[in-house]
Amino acid sequence: MKLQRVICLYRVSTKKQVDKNENDIPMQKTACWDFASSKPDWTIVKEYSEKGISGYKVSADDRDAIQELKEAALNDEFDILLVFMFDRIGRIDDETPFVVEWFAKHGIQVWSVMEGQQRFDSHVDKLMNYLRFWQASGESEKTSMRIKSKMQQMIEDGLYTGGPVKYGYHLSDSGLVNRKGIPIKKLDIDAVESEVIHMMDSMTIHKGYGSHRLSRYLNENGYRTHTGARFTSTVVNRILKDRFYCGYLDDGTSTEALQALRIRSDETYAQILEILEQRNNANEEKRHIALRTKGQAMLSGNIFCAHCGGRLTTIRYRDHYTRADGSEYSVDQIKYSCYHKSRKLCKCDGQTTYQADRVDEIIRQIIRQIFSCMSGAPEEEKLQALLKRQIAGNKARQTQLEHELGKSREQLTKLQLEIAKTLTGESVYSPEDLTQVLRTVKENIANGEQELAKLREEETQKKQSIDLITPAYNQFKSWAEEFDTATLEQKKMIACYLFKRIEVGRGYQISVELNMTYQQFCTEWNNGDFWKTTAAV
Repeated sequence: MKLQRVICLYRVSTKKQVDKNENDIPMQKTACWDFASSKPDWTIVKEYSEKGISGYKVSADDRDAIQELKEAALNDEFDILLVFMFDRIGRIDDETPFVVEWFAKHGIQVWSVMEGQQRFDSHVDKLMNYLRFWQASGESEKTSMRIKSKMQQMIEDGLYTGGPVKYGYHLSDSGLVNRKGIPIKKLDIDAVESEVIHMMDSMTIHKGYGSHRLSRYLNENGYRTHTGARFTSTVVNRILKDRFYCGYLDDGTSTEALQALRIRSDETYAQILEILEQRNNANEEKRHIALRTKGQAMLSGNIFCAHCGGRLTTIRYRDHYTRADGSEYSVDQIKYSCYHKSRKLCKCDGQTTYQADRVDEIIRQIIRQIFSCMSGAPEEEKLQALLKRQIAGNKARQTQLEHELGKSREQLTKLQLEIAKTLTGESVYSPEDLTQVLRTVKENIANGEQELAKLREEETQKKQSIDLITPAYNQFKSWAEEFDTATLEQKKMIACYLFKRIEVGRGYQISVELNMTYQQFCTEWNNGDFWKTTAAV
């Protein structure tokens, strides 16, 4: 009697199933060994275990165990593939049936402890093979949707679903219990930590503090995270970027319960993101926000050479002088230096350096002049009308995409029905061709859904922009009232917000270009003819 060489495959979808649940690997292993021992001519030569691998989400092409089993089959290393249930091989309806059939075509018997042998002797066998995995796929899809829906609903209700609690919140009793009778916790705003977040926001926006400087300030003043650890720049950045503090989930979803957990306003969040985006190295050419606000110079990030266009950097320079009596003395000065000319990167006919105090005083005069020209917000209605037209165009594209996605989903359904005909030999498609077409259609659906999500996000942002017009004017008005008494750090940030670009030329000829957000609030720039102004001393 010739012994049949058996390889066992065990799989669990989550690592929690490895030791605890009824479908765990030890249980599968025991069942397979008991089943193999009942066959006198079977001998188990090898075992494969896949821990935390979803048979529904992970393709066979990306599973090492399946690929190694195929290679072993080609090398004639075994005769039987044994699993506890056939869905351990996979749960993908348009892939797994063909994987099982591949082993059968290469002389490998495929057995299940619970379902017996999968044969391919007739069209009925092929159809049953497909239907089994089609049903398994449907069950996985429904389970996945049910779990996601439940978790999403709990999050939207402000309930705690596990994991670290975000800084600014603490857990409290919700009065609810889960199916096991365990109390469900909910999130509440922590009064002390929320004030720390407000302080971080203010120092970022009004004083230009970066994440490193903020984390150092927090640590030096005794603030700590939930775990008692010191703040790091990574933690600070995560807090600044997290939209949850505005009452929104990552996908833009918001509910009454989430809004009750709001710590940060939308206007503040938008300003913080603008600053962080501007400071990103990838935006070096577009940056007009200061990378840092320490130092004695008022300008940083948005100041350029009027001759070569290179960025001006701040340097400390010591000038030496000789008095009438022949004695020498030196003076430390802050200067703006043309990066290109100082390093001979191009032929720049401007000055190499400019005294910072002279440039800063000219800019202060220009800012005072701008603030004195305030004329209210006469263009507010026009700007709102423009944004509404853009939203209408966005909605039209969304409608078109939704129609195209509907057609693609119908096509996908028809192709999935064609799989059964392919297995019984009644289809004009080969299994390989049909699989490729299915993948293409699924990719088209995924791309369409991605574009639709992007359009919806843009629509949300434009709707928010309509609401931000009045707050922007209020901010502009506040700067006008407080500029003369503001600290140097605050003046530096005001200059960064107001001016998109400042150019300095020979003889201290200075031109400025306002940011569009605030251009609308100044009479001289309202007609669009005066984008730049020039001053000299």
